[in-house]
Amino acid sequence: MKSTGIVRKVDELGRIVLPVELRRTLDIAQQDELEIYLDDDKIVLRKFEPSCVFCAGTCSLVSYHGRNVCMDCIQNLNEI
Repeated sequence: MKSTGIVRKVDELGRIVLPVELRRTLDIAQQDELEIYLDDDKIVLRKFEPSCVFCAGTCSLVSYHGRNVCMDCIQNLNEI
């Protein structure tokens, strides 16, 4: 893991501010969603990308009953 040397305080509501340099580097825009992971004693933030519930693909997604399914998996399901 690479250190940025940036330190931020957590406010009274549990929020931190991501510096603009990091947001630009990681292409994180206002209103983008971030996923939060735990890795042992570390908190990991990752830009959220919707993916197919079957294959985890991110291309050609369709929402079906609140779940994302890609067109390839839809075609495979139609063949069954």
